[in-house]
Amino acid sequence: MFKKVLIANRGEIACRVIRTAHRMGIATVAVYSDADRDALHVELADESVFIGAAASRESYLLIDKIIAACKQTGAQAVHPGYGFLSENEEFARRAEEEGITFIGPKHYSIAAMGDKIASKKLAEAARVNTIPGWNDVIETPEQAVKIAKDVGYPVMIKASAGGGGKGLRVAWNDKETFEGYGSCRNEARASFGDDRVFIEKFIEEPRHIEIQVLGDAHGHCVYLHERECSIQRRHQKVIEEAPSPFISDATRRAMGEQAVALAKAVRYESAGTVEFVVGKDQGFYFLEMNTRLQVEHPVTECITGLDLVEQMIRVAAGEELAFGQADVARRGWAMECRINAEDPFRGFLPSTGRLVKYQPPAQTMEAAMPMPVEGGVRVDTGVYEGGEIPMYYDSMIAKLIVHGVDRDDAIRRMRAALNAFVIRGVSSNIPFQASLLAHPKFIAGDFNTSFIAEQYPKGFSAALVPQDRPEFLFALAGVAHRRLRERASRITGQLRGHELRVGEKFVVVLTDVEGRRSHTPVRVSNGDDCYRVTIGGKTSTLVFHGTMGDIAMHGEFDGQPFCAQIERLGLNYHITHNGLQIVARVGSERAAELQALMPFKAPPDRSKFLLSPMPGLLVDVTVQPGQAVRAGEKLAVIEAMKMENILVALQDGVVAKVTANKGESLAVDQVILEFQSS
Repeated sequence: MFKKVLIANRGEIACRVIRTAHRMGIATVAVYSDADRDALHVELADESVFIGAAASRESYLLIDKIIAACKQTGAQAVHPGYGFLSENEEFARRAEEEGITFIGPKHYSIAAMGDKIASKKLAEAARVNTIPGWNDVIETPEQAVKIAKDVGYPVMIKASAGGGGKGLRVAWNDKETFEGYGSCRNEARASFGDDRVFIEKFIEEPRHIEIQVLGDAHGHCVYLHERECSIQRRHQKVIEEAPSPFISDATRRAMGEQAVALAKAVRYESAGTVEFVVGKDQGFYFLEMNTRLQVEHPVTECITGLDLVEQMIRVAAGEELAFGQADVARRGWAMECRINAEDPFRGFLPSTGRLVKYQPPAQTMEAAMPMPVEGGVRVDTGVYEGGEIPMYYDSMIAKLIVHGVDRDDAIRRMRAALNAFVIRGVSSNIPFQASLLAHPKFIAGDFNTSFIAEQYPKGFSAALVPQDRPEFLFALAGVAHRRLRERASRITGQLRGHELRVGEKFVVVLTDVEGRRSHTPVRVSNGDDCYRVTIGGKTSTLVFHGTMGDIAMHGEFDGQPFCAQIERLGLNYHITHNGLQIVARVGSERAAELQALMPFKAPPDRSKFLLSPMPGLLVDVTVQPGQAVRAGEKLAVIEAMKMENILVALQDGVVAKVTANKGESLAVDQVILEFQSS
């Protein structure tokens, strides 16, 4: 076994690998960039080596610097994590040439699966299902109909040089194939100057389901069941679960056996993932193989009880797998939510900056530790309270993982864990995750890869968050205010005869964006070890656990447990539960009467400014003062979290002045340029 391992990565996955290595008694080496000098993975490792500037191409992607760091520290092996160099054939080969063990597959396995065409041919040779089709030129509509019949309806007729939806038709019968063939050729010729078309099977209501495989250097290979990864936004996974609520045991076994056959065909040694697209009829077809550890590997660890990082290290050290296929368990149900630094209410724009508060839910499971039989909650992260979310890397704050006895239990645990996850200073996608988990179709397991696009066609907004019982949120506000008054009444030194009186009658006031106010009377009185709250003639009981300083407040409402986030900021109470937030002002009946007389201060008109929608680097400003611009014209480009965001004019206008410079780091809502007043 290795004595020292270097982790060629950062953030959450670097911390994850370090924990397993330490449990195995292996010393660890971290590498870091300028942006990560104070990062958690640097603190956790036994040693650390600086490798360059913040941009990944100047640090984490430099093979020579990683190899040099291994030699400098005497690391015998290198774990690449995921992303960066994890599927880089040259890195794996160079490490082996330098006498450093690559904790992952051999370079020839990476190369074989890295080429889409070559990997499909290898899959076909290994008798793995691939999407049926005809990839040669089709000369006539009659030939197209014959091929479509052989492939089986429905089929996709696609232009060889197609893109953007041009030169593409879905055909369900001979007539549609005959007509669609001509239409596709005409569109392709007009759009691309190339009228070649081909046909492949159209997969109805496709799901993205992947099989985890694990092989060693002694010819053994097993599959560790599947992961359901169909909940995606713009091809990025949002929620993953294991097992899948969709496939049968027979399909699961067939997919697993084909995944193992493919892994053996490329002499695969390590953990890897074979991805399939699965149709509504449970027909499954090979997509690609990821020759690395997946982001969502914890859900497999939960249901199997195996530490995949440990298995990768043992295989790399030359050990045989200590178990066979019959020994692989499948227990309970696991889910993972990716908690990202992005604002779901502003089109999921990246949100970087300092984590003013970072308080994850209580953990009862931990990476690299045995899974408790009763299930629990696990948080994999590379951040800490007070740390920074830099703009240079991906937007992940943490992975929230739960394990339950069945799928309903896992959903319940995940919703409770999201409610208890406190993040301040940057925005997060927790409200969106909460909305997904409450969606009836998700709860029923009725979804495919188009789920988010179909259910949220205009994006995400507060109106799409499932609504709590309003009396519950008002009760939280009323009791929080009553507790604050009770504490204030106990302050010593109050003027006799003028002591603060707590009272029982309050009014909860909500104000919408247009200044309209709603008033809800709430009566709060002390009961036996609880508060009795009366709203609209109905009385409920509410119990709080913990102290007033806690943001995530646990308790029971009418005997049912809950966790909600309650903060008093200024005169307002910010209350969050199941992704929904209300901002309430609570006071006496007289105070509510007086507040109703106060004028509403509307936010200032900022339409003549172009504001930065996120923190990021101003890569380019494409206009000059005095220049007339049309609606839709590009104005500026901002780079944040490895993505370029193009800002365009929303209306016609003339640029008055440019206030930000190319290369400048921008804060959210910082003015980039100003338009002339009309």
